[in-house]
Amino acid sequence: MRFEQMMEMKEFVMPTKVVTGIGASRKAADEIKALGVTKAMIVTDKGIYKAGIVDPIASALKEAGMEVHIFHEIQGEPDTELIAKGSGIFKEQGCDGLVAIGGGSSMDTAKAIGVEVVHPEPLLTYEASENGKPLEKRIPPLTTIPTTAGTGSEVTQWAVIKDPVREIKFNVGGPLIPAHLAIIDPELHLSMPPHITAATGVDALSHAIECYTMHQSQPITDAVALLAIEYVAKYLRRAYANGNDIEARYGMAQAAMLAGLSYGSDSAGAAHAMAQTLGGMVPVMHGQCVSAMLPPVMEYNWMGCPDKFARIAKAMGVDTEGMTTEEAAKSAVLEVESLVAEVNIPTLLEQGVDPEQVDRYAQAAFEDPQTFGNPRVIKSVEDYKWIYRRCLGLEETTIY
Repeated sequence: MRFEQMMEMKEFVMPTKVVTGIGASRKAADEIKALGVTKAMIVTDKGIYKAGIVDPIASALKEAGMEVHIFHEIQGEPDTELIAKGSGIFKEQGCDGLVAIGGGSSMDTAKAIGVEVVHPEPLLTYEASENGKPLEKRIPPLTTIPTTAGTGSEVTQWAVIKDPVREIKFNVGGPLIPAHLAIIDPELHLSMPPHITAATGVDALSHAIECYTMHQSQPITDAVALLAIEYVAKYLRRAYANGNDIEARYGMAQAAMLAGLSYGSDSAGAAHAMAQTLGGMVPVMHGQCVSAMLPPVMEYNWMGCPDKFARIAKAMGVDTEGMTTEEAAKSAVLEVESLVAEVNIPTLLEQGVDPEQVDRYAQAAFEDPQTFGNPRVIKSVEDYKWIYRRCLGLEETTIY
């Protein structure tokens, strides 16, 4: 840890109660009722709703004496129009609690609806930026029940929402937005297809690596980030190869949650600055996008904190005995690159990213606030252009 980091004032806030275990979702009604909820809005996406995953939880809530309204309007990643619609329905229905069932989009939507419900102005007013207002009130009781193992949104202090006017994604966050309760049940992850398992799993890895190496890191976030890295290295290939491997699903569910905690009250680095801004301009899946970007970003970053990158290599299972710190740091990059290839993450080109738009993409990433946390200082847009070109196979590697 650098001396200047030790001199900084830091905080770690975790207002979320975490209930975890195989079959934990079957006890959701008792936990949610204990929060004082009498009418819950279940927030989910159309796919989860049609698959019937919501039904047993909704039925259990009703049997426990609660009323339920299901909001299943999410298609892809949420935007400000969806949030406005959801918050209006929450008020019209007289709901007093939120239950998010699904992936990061469902959980971020529920958080953002909660913000609009208790604040007088639209969500954009509270964007985490120099001009945004801080949140003033705690959101209504929110329970998050993830059906994927990736975003960690079940325990983070952030919601990521699209602004269709500016064609960007923006953050809303702080200690007033996290869920009150997270129920993590790997049984709900068994139906995830391999490509979703892969994309969400490497997304969790990117959270852990970026938060472990970011400028704002601290011992408590380092600890959970390292364990998340170890769990991904141990379990992701297994979960990808056999979706019914409940031990692997359990391990990946824990990895996603721990990686979410590694955010602490701060942000990430270049990979998420790039993926978040790109997602506002190109219809890419966030998990696949950030997964494809992670190895080139690590290639750029390793010299910013070689000791930590060497420790990442060990967490990934690399035998670093006899290696120099530099060699071990570079081996972390190569190991992550191998994992990304083995779980068949599509390249950015395969995801539809246009090489002719690199200047635009790089400028947007440079303006993203998560750039601040990057362990190797990004001095100009040119640095992001190099990373983008490397992602697109237009630059030669620097580490072989």
